[in-house]
Amino acid sequence: MSAFLIVAPTWPADVWRTAMAEAAPDHDIRVWPEVGAVADIHYVGAWLPPAHALAGLPHLKVIFSLGAGVDAILRDDTLPRDVPLVRVNDADLTMRMGEYIMLHVLLHHRQQRRLDENQRNKVWDSFATHAASDLRIGVMGLGVLGADAARKLAVMGFPVAGWSRTRKDIPGIESFAGPDEFDGFLARSDVLVSLLPATPETTGIINHGMLRKLARTGPFGAPILINAGRGRQQVEADILRALDDGTLHGASLDVFQTEPLPKESPLWSHPKVIVTPHAAADSDPAAICRYIAGQMARFERGAELQNVVDRSRGY
Repeated sequence: MSAFLIVAPTWPADVWRTAMAEAAPDHDIRVWPEVGAVADIHYVGAWLPPAHALAGLPHLKVIFSLGAGVDAILRDDTLPRDVPLVRVNDADLTMRMGEYIMLHVLLHHRQQRRLDENQRNKVWDSFATHAASDLRIGVMGLGVLGADAARKLAVMGFPVAGWSRTRKDIPGIESFAGPDEFDGFLARSDVLVSLLPATPETTGIINHGMLRKLARTGPFGAPILINAGRGRQQVEADILRALDDGTLHGASLDVFQTEPLPKESPLWSHPKVIVTPHAAADSDPAAICRYIAGQMARFERGAELQNVVDRSRGY
């Protein structure tokens, strides 16, 4: 019997073992570091794997990421180069990310924090609001997650544009592509949503200089940042500076340079920041394991794997 090894040291082992055993009953399910006989391991499911944990598996056929990102796996220089690495493309994960993006766009759009503060202070303040059509959304990254969020925001009446490495054709979404069109994309965006993959090119892309290029003619007089992509894409000192000097009106951040976010970080208590604990699109064990089991079944029938990572691009 071929073995499936789960390498996810920060997640509950029993939950994932049970979910994978139900999804793939014909496989021997193991949880790192109890790897057993390494020759039996044909498949690995990984999330934040320790360095070298995926090396030394002589019959490994496929590595599956247990979440949407693969950057933590690719950082391991001992990763077998000839073994395909597969991203999760699961409808449940996509739906969860779409929910998060819609929620946080609406929290800012409808000024919910102001309403919460008024309730705490027992203030009846029926302030003026604006229409969705007045708030232009820009989505950085038009992969599966970004395209889905863009479509949902457009249905709600927001003018939506997207920026990606190559041009995308999504009905109702204005498309910007490549470095030559980046500044134009920023200049028309009142709310910037980042769902970019983690690559060397995107590291530090959210910095003060970039934030200054966002639109300042929207309903709030300054732009809003929502980052549910990767923490390495943002320079947090620059975000704080932008919030304090008026370059940014507000921010919702689900990812951070260091996770968990250190208790001493000023982001926790900044009045213009909403902090969430990298929970925008939690991986549901049952859904993810069913997806992986389906991929393994395809592979064993001789069909091509889906969503294989291009390691040269990092996604």
